[in-house]
Amino acid sequence: MSLSENNNPDTGNLPVEPDLMNFLVSSIHDTKNSVCLLLNSLEKTLANADASQLAAHAELVRVNAEAKRVNNHLVQLLTLYKVGQRVYPFDVQYVSLRDFIAGIVAQYSDLLQFRQITLEAHVDPELHWYFDEDLINAVVGNAINNAIRYTRDCIRIAAEEQNGQLLLRVEDNGRGYPAAMLQDSYDSMHRVDSLENSTGLGFYFSDKVARMHRNQGVSGKLKLENGGPMKGACFLLFLP
Repeated sequence: MSLSENNNPDTGNLPVEPDLMNFLVSSIHDTKNSVCLLLNSLEKTLANADASQLAAHAELVRVNAEAKRVNNHLVQLLTLYKVGQRVYPFDVQYVSLRDFIAGIVAQYSDLLQFRQITLEAHVDPELHWYFDEDLINAVVGNAINNAIRYTRDCIRIAAEEQNGQLLLRVEDNGRGYPAAMLQDSYDSMHRVDSLENSTGLGFYFSDKVARMHRNQGVSGKLKLENGGPMKGACFLLFLP
């Protein structure tokens, strides 16, 4: 219906309100495009700059990291909208885990160096799996962003086959997840935590993406735990 096609007898003299959701989605998309332009400019500047000669280099790295985080959130919101509308082009492909994790490490190398954080990667070079690479990249990237926020100085990412499923682990040597999150991790993934400045968007998005991956009646899932080789928080993603 156009703005002039209001035939309701009770509101016939009032203009029809455009769909608020369309405004929100269009605004998010427009903002994401602007953030992408900002990111491109920042990354070109950083790639061509001599860190030792650029006084603002450290500040630019930090701004670049924050811009990436904002862009990731906008992409997650748009993806969730498309999934909800059943228009997301879910694209499962046969992916090399060695190449996938190498790409993840490259994405975060500047920020990790800036924060003086070591990233260990452990993967069988022959391991391949079927999944939507863009979606799983976003999920693992979200887990790494959280690990960067809470680790003391080291993060470990690993991929392995376990009981017929792909297991992706992102771990750190920080204080670990709060006990409440481990006791009821599903609810925690869908809760806004103002004290921790968390909207819950990342966990909600990751949980949704995991469940989209199904094989022979089995769905993907997330699990949170503490311990592991790094003795801190462990984000586990299982894909069938």
